[in-house]
Amino acid sequence: MSMDCTYRLRIPHRVGQLAQVATRIGELGGVIGDVQTIAIARLEAIREITVELADKEHADRLAVVLGELPGVKVVWYHDRAFIAHDGGKLQMGIRRPITTNQEVRDVYTPGVARVSSAIHEYPQLASKFTMIGRSIAICTNGSRVLGLGDIGPVAAMPVMEGKAMFYSQLVNVTAVPILIDTRDVDEFVQTVVRIAPGFGGIHLEDIATPGCFEIERRLIEALPQPVMHDDVHGTAVVTLAALIAACRQADIRLDQAVVGQIGLGAAGFGIATLIHDAGVRRVLAADPNEVAQRHATARGIEVADLDTLMREADVVVATSGHPGLITPEMVRPGQVIFALTNPVPEIEPDEALAAGAAFAADGTSINNVLGYPGIFKGALLAGASEINLEMKRAAAWALAGLTVSSELIPEVLDRKVHEVVAEAVRQAAVDSGVADPDRIVPEF
Repeated sequence: MSMDCTYRLRIPHRVGQLAQVATRIGELGGVIGDVQTIAIARLEAIREITVELADKEHADRLAVVLGELPGVKVVWYHDRAFIAHDGGKLQMGIRRPITTNQEVRDVYTPGVARVSSAIHEYPQLASKFTMIGRSIAICTNGSRVLGLGDIGPVAAMPVMEGKAMFYSQLVNVTAVPILIDTRDVDEFVQTVVRIAPGFGGIHLEDIATPGCFEIERRLIEALPQPVMHDDVHGTAVVTLAALIAACRQADIRLDQAVVGQIGLGAAGFGIATLIHDAGVRRVLAADPNEVAQRHATARGIEVADLDTLMREADVVVATSGHPGLITPEMVRPGQVIFALTNPVPEIEPDEALAAGAAFAADGTSINNVLGYPGIFKGALLAGASEINLEMKRAAAWALAGLTVSSELIPEVLDRKVHEVVAEAVRQAAVDSGVADPDRIVPEF
């Protein structure tokens, strides 16, 4: 796990002083990011330097080393992640300000009673006249958070807030983290069913396998609004889009290729099944877990050992959680290899390329933020009752179509990218018959 730390330094303002600071940072293994000049006086300069480091101990050591330079004083240093999270990342807001008594009458009594009565008589109006049609519940029990494992729902809150930020900024959807303190599948499902009427969709996040599959299946059956476990399907959509782009660059037809999936956790299983369902000729999977193997076989995926998979696959996707699992000797010339385990992949892209791979990437290149905001917005715009295969395929091809020839995926913070995905998903929902005209939300 790496960290970005900002150091405020007082540095003598003369030739070579900043270079000495940079040299010491490099000698200690830090990678310099932003450098900001706060003030310059005749004898000294105050600068803030952001450095990528391994961990807090590494950051503390660097502070000591910098403070030992003649004339240099470390004023303070802070982990930037804690600065960004100070006070939390979300707050509730209003769409229109209330400035007059007439507006009070409009939004509260007596006007609100007429709107509530209309919704009571015609429930489908809730999507138009409340936030329900533009809102998502992000539900987690914190049992499988990033690479941290089972840290519980409260410790998972910063991740859920981050997801909600992207919904708001990228597609103008309100997302609310819902922390559910149970590992029991029945209790989790019952809780979500009870809070579901207040939301247009249910986004499941950071729930351990195998419970996540059962939870998603039961909620899809129980609820009239779309439900999606992002770790399974959002990651799969973005990975499929990146594979389409990579195979295009490597002159491989993905639909005619043999694809190998190493690791069948939530993300790996989602990737393998989406690739299979999207029409790839043959999908192999390697995972020592017998339950995962049975689930894969039931979905038409061939189970193989690692050596067989590496020997026969034209395209390899690895989400095993085991750094260094793929050795250069396993790489077949011309393969496309995505080693997605973070922070250390199954094989470094440079090593894979040196061993003959036609294209290689690691997990830093695949960001599921490109998937879920547009997917859910498209579902909301269509009033969709579910997020089906056609909608996921549409999202993947939309993303692949936005990727320029030299890139793997489009720019994650470009709102236009997410709007294109949303429109593709909306149209796919309509075409596949899961859109409900009575629940369609006005454009937002």
